[in-house]
Amino acid sequence: MLICTGSAQSQPTLQLSSDGVWSLPGEWFGGFSGIELSADGARATVITDKGNLAQIALIRAEGKITGIQVLKQIPLRFANGSILRGLYTDAEGLAETATGMFYISFEQHHRIARLNPKTGVTETLPRATTFAAFQPNAGLEALAARPDGALYALSERPGIGRGSFDLHAYDAQGWRITHRIPKRGPFLPVGADFDRNGLLYLLERTVSPLGFRSRIRRFNLDADTLSEETLLTTAPGHFDNLEAISVWQDATGATHLTMISDDNFMRIQRTQIVEYILNE
Repeated sequence: MLICTGSAQSQPTLQLSSDGVWSLPGEWFGGFSGIELSADGARATVITDKGNLAQIALIRAEGKITGIQVLKQIPLRFANGSILRGLYTDAEGLAETATGMFYISFEQHHRIARLNPKTGVTETLPRATTFAAFQPNAGLEALAARPDGALYALSERPGIGRGSFDLHAYDAQGWRITHRIPKRGPFLPVGADFDRNGLLYLLERTVSPLGFRSRIRRFNLDADTLSEETLLTTAPGHFDNLEAISVWQDATGATHLTMISDDNFMRIQRTQIVEYILNE
């Protein structure tokens, strides 16, 4: 695995702290596409791209994840309470605000919805007009909530003929495009989150003949010129299909990056939970 850092001045690095495989029987299990951890790293909310939500306990020993216990598992629902069906189930991104509100992004029927994690009920937010141009299976893949409560979303693929991804933001004023994230090489966005300082962490993925590769880039959206640094680039097959990221800070102030893989409900793949500590 190759760890890439930013400028010679800051030299941020990632230290692998947990790497394990999670397996359970049941048709609902698999296809994990979103994850949000609690502030103490002891619990997580996860979603699947088949329209399921689970709340889990992360059992740790000296900080390392050693086991997982499912506390609750429910299907996602429309606002009227009926269970999501068909292409409406394709949940891809999960975000939690500082006030504890949850949101989900969906592709296929491109939309972002407010989520009640107790019931699984989703209420669709107003759509941006630009959502209509997204490709059927390459829409709202990454979703993150900034500390001020604004939501930020990225599609999996840029517009046709474009070399960048439009970063959509949603707040009390509605939708707007705030930045254009440059496309670097074959990697495509699959997950995103903000740290407490408002820095955006973007998890990206590509597939090679030797397996999946992952990359994490970090952006300062407040810089006069969009600031970008690469924190991680993995070799082919080092991890499975990492598709979701949660950034959180523990009681000591250390920043953790927790990721989960989407096994595509295929036996040859794994549900893998990977965690890094950021050193800078």
